Amino acid sequence: MSAELAPLLDRIAQALERLAPPAPAAPDFSEARLFRHDPGTGAFHPAPDYPLPLAALLGVDRQKRTFLTNLQRFAGGLPYNHVLLWGVRGTGKSSLAKAAFMDVAAEAADLKLVEVDRDQVTALPALFDLLRTREERFVVLCDDLSFEEGAAAAKALKSALEGGVSGPPANVLFVATSNRRHLMPRTHAEDRGLVAAAEDAEEEVSVSDRFGLWIGFPPMDQATYLDVVHGYAERYGLIVADLERRALQWAQLRGGRSGRVAWQFIRDLAAELGKPLPL
Repeated sequence: MSAELAPLLDRIAQALERLAPPAPAAPDFSEARLFRHDPGTGAFHPAPDYPLPLAALLGVDRQKRTFLTNLQRFAGGLPYNHVLLWGVRGTGKSSLAKAAFMDVAAEAADLKLVEVDRDQVTALPALFDLLRTREERFVVLCDDLSFEEGAAAAKALKSALEGGVSGPPANVLFVATSNRRHLMPRTHAEDRGLVAAAEDAEEEVSVSDRFGLWIGFPPMDQATYLDVVHGYAERYGLIVADLERRALQWAQLRGGRSGRVAWQFIRDLAAELGKPLPL
C-alpha cells in the first residue's frame, strides 16, 4: 500500500464508522415490570404497573381461573400453553391478561410483560430469539390480533411459536386477544382470489391451532351485567337508589352490555358522586 493511499483509506474507514448505527444496548428489564417493544429501534420502553386489581374484574370468574392457572404454571417453570383470549369486544380480555400478570408478578420478581403492536407481528421471531437468551420469564401480549393483510403475519407468528430448529423459547408465554377465534381477515376473496384466499385461510387457522389454550368471552346477558354493576358499586362505595335503572339506560345508549360498558357507567357514576377510581 502506498504512503499516499493509507491516510485516505483511514479517513474513509472513520467516516463509515460514524455513519454506522450504534449497536443497540442490552435491554434493562430491572426498570419496570411492563414494557412496550419497538421493533424499529429494538428498544423496550418501560410502562407503569397496571392499576386495576384482578379481583376487580367481575363477570369473568371462569376465564380468570383458567388463565391464572396457566400463568402460574408458566411462572413456576411448569409446562404451559400459549393463550388466545377471544370473544366480543369490551368483555375484559386485555384487562384480564394485564391484571392477572400483575397478580402473579407480585410473587415472581423475574416475570415481565412485553406488549407488542398487532401491526408488528412479523417482528416476533426476532423478538423471541432475543428473549430466549434472557434469565427473566416473559409474557408477550398482542392485543386485538388479526391478520387483515393476508398470511405473511400468520407465517411469522407460527414461526415464532414453533421456534424453528431451536424450538420455542421456554421462557416466553405468548398471549393474544382477538374478536375472532380463528383470527381470520375479512377480505380474502375480494383481494386475493378464491384459491389464494383458501390457502391464506388455512395458514391462519393453523396459527390459531398453535394456541394450546383458547378462552372464550361470550356476550354478557342482562343479569350478569347488573351483577357486575352491583359488584363495582359495592367495591367503590357508590350508593344510589336507582342503580339498576340507570345502568340499563346506560347500556341501552351504548348499544350493548359488557364489562367495559359496566365500568364506563361506574366511572361516570363515581365522577357524579365525587369518588376516585383506580383508572
